[in-house]
Amino acid sequence: MNIKRRHFLQLAGSTVASFGLSQFNIEQANIYGKVLAQSTSRKVALLVGINKYSDIPLYGCLNDVDLQRYLLQYRFGFNKEDIHILTDEFATRQGILEAFEEYLINQTKPGDVVVFHYSGHGSRVFDPDPIVPEPGKKTGLNSTFVPIDSPLPVGFPQKGGVVKDIMGHTLFLLMSAVKSEYFTAVLDSCHSGGAARDILVRARDGGKNIRISPEEKYYQEKWLSKLNMNRSKFVEEYRKEVAKGVVMAATQSDQLAVDARNNGFSAGAFTYPLTQYLWQQTSTPESAVAYITQKIPKDFFQTPHYEVKNGYQNKPIYFLDRLNPPANAVVTQVTGNQATIWLGSVNLEELEQGTVFNIVGTTGKVTYQSRKGLLGTVTVQGTVKEGMLLRV
Repeated sequence: MNIKRRHFLQLAGSTVASFGLSQFNIEQANIYGKVLAQSTSRKVALLVGINKYSDIPLYGCLNDVDLQRYLLQYRFGFNKEDIHILTDEFATRQGILEAFEEYLINQTKPGDVVVFHYSGHGSRVFDPDPIVPEPGKKTGLNSTFVPIDSPLPVGFPQKGGVVKDIMGHTLFLLMSAVKSEYFTAVLDSCHSGGAARDILVRARDGGKNIRISPEEKYYQEKWLSKLNMNRSKFVEEYRKEVAKGVVMAATQSDQLAVDARNNGFSAGAFTYPLTQYLWQQTSTPESAVAYITQKIPKDFFQTPHYEVKNGYQNKPIYFLDRLNPPANAVVTQVTGNQATIWLGSVNLEELEQGTVFNIVGTTGKVTYQSRKGLLGTVTVQGTVKEGMLLRV
């Protein structure tokens, strides 16, 4: 018997009811079933976050990964197995490129929803033979992302050398190879070089005496060949628009992305308000950037921006219209009469002991006791299970 996915979900719901399970379970099944039933396409993400740099460590990039992970899983309906994560020692140059190729290129098809998130240092390094010369400039400096295994040369800045950075041009090539147009890149880093400021920024020093590696140039040539794209064609496409979907960036090209301290934890000054907003809204990039810009402190001098492929300006950031309900938090673990919750969209300045969260879709409740970072401890009342959404 051939049962379509939507009919299967409806049949499954009626079967569950016949076994006498609670109305709450049926309502929760209906909530999440609607998100699953909206399409047979997959939703796949690769999330990269690096804190443990040997020269200038960061503190909020792993929290950025968790902010995205919980958002994608519990708000946007991604399967946990389709959210691939690389952090710290696993986020090498080879690891990032291989994961992008395997999960976002090889395992996806047209119509899939594809997300790439990067939180870490950016830089600007010298490329003596860039695919795309900078218009009006002769610096030869190009923007890069800094993997965990790309330290500055010993003796820098007095001595130069080669680094294993991943260039922005390389990301454009990889994006071009993704089969789906529903691609979103969220980039929480900057490329303006390190600066002596009172706040921590996600930029590693670079300059003309820091050169891109031969391996990176070979990798670009390999993908130009795979895409059947000569340099002239690449320049034409690169200067016209983004390769796919939408790119959300933490800063303008001449600004710095802040690794910010917030109420007892660190996160990107861009990623944190972005994910908070998306827990509540189905938004276009334009609306999201307008909101985030208001939330970033003025003394950070950080203005997010976005680029969208022509024809997709009015699409939601992650190309999904039907989502799980808006929520402030989600249950991540239950032990007896206590539970752990993720406080991804809670106003922490107003959170106090005794605050009551209601379970979405039922009468169950939890009462807030304390937190460490964005993980809260609560006592439970009624039926509470992992994955349940909460509202204040």
